[in-house]
Amino acid sequence: LTHPLHGASMAARGLERRLQRAAAAGETNAVEALIRDGADPGCQDRKGVTPLMLACEHGSVDVVRALLAAGAPWNELDNDGHCAGEWASGSGHPELTAALIEHAVQAEMVLGAVGRTGHSRAPDLSYLQQPVRYDGDDKLLDTENDAVMMDWEAPLMERHAQVICAARGDVLNVGFGMGIIDGYMQTHKPRSHTIIEAHPDVFAHMRRTGWTDKKGVRAEFGRWQEVLGDLVARNESLSGGNRNPAARLFDGVFFDTYGEDYDDLRDFHALLPKIMRPGGIYSYFNGLAPDNIFFHTVYCRLASAELASLGFHTAFQVCPIDTADPKIWHGVKRRYWWGSQYFLPTCTLAGGGGGGGGVEETEKEAGAKSSGNTGGGRKRKK
Repeated sequence: LTHPLHGASMAARGLERRLQRAAAAGETNAVEALIRDGADPGCQDRKGVTPLMLACEHGSVDVVRALLAAGAPWNELDNDGHCAGEWASGSGHPELTAALIEHAVQAEMVLGAVGRTGHSRAPDLSYLQQPVRYDGDDKLLDTENDAVMMDWEAPLMERHAQVICAARGDVLNVGFGMGIIDGYMQTHKPRSHTIIEAHPDVFAHMRRTGWTDKKGVRAEFGRWQEVLGDLVARNESLSGGNRNPAARLFDGVFFDTYGEDYDDLRDFHALLPKIMRPGGIYSYFNGLAPDNIFFHTVYCRLASAELASLGFHTAFQVCPIDTADPKIWHGVKRRYWWGSQYFLPTCTLAGGGGGGGGVEETEKEAGAKSSGNTGGGRKRKK
């Protein structure tokens, strides 16, 4: 006799196989019926392939909609590290790829809003409690030889500095690292230059190299959450708040930390309208999911949409970057950049009459399948 649980398991697998076939064939009615009968819309075969991937491969828009409506995960990976969006783009279905990006952005925005409702996250201080070391002039490493920062980023930092220092006003950099962007910021002769750094070893390096005594530079030791929280509180205590001439505000802001995730970036973004002047420029190291162009595109669009709700217009400038030479990564445990292009964000706060340069380029770059997973770039922890 067949054990009831074994029989139920066999029946479920049978439903899943039929769902896979129906999705591949573009049979919307069959897909919906099988889901009603209990088939898992997110099931995977032995190669990790989901019904959503098969529907994307064949360009079956209605099947894709049915699967997503039933809860099929947009970000599942097959055994080769490819997601449904890459199956769509790699099979020549750009409109379907764009629709998946939009679905992913909306899903992540909802999840982010739900996650922030009534919940306070405990800070992860583990990175700040571990030593870091400067390995020559070209890299900063943590205890596991993961790179905190490397000098191949210099051309990107130079361009970031040009963007945020355009007004030559008051500028802020959160996360000193190797000081690459701060050196470039100084060449633009800003009115004032503030640096927030939380790691004691990095701040000690700043002291040794003279940054804490540099004219026009204000080096503040501590987590940005506390430092900027105090700044916002002081501004709000003034008569008229940020409209008071004594309020401490910035014309350009750059963010590049290590040991923090996208939720921390969200929290930082929420502070920006409280610390920036109208028309100010914000940018950040755009290193989320660099080994998967589809996920990277979703993060670009997600950040853009969430910043728009805070009054920012965001544009991305495409910058070529070559990190293919293995010598670059010698002595580094994990490579944290894979692409040949970097999408540099320029985020302009409304009210200043200005506009960001560049164009939204990321969707069209989601065409080639990429290997790897959804890792967050170099552990963006500084």
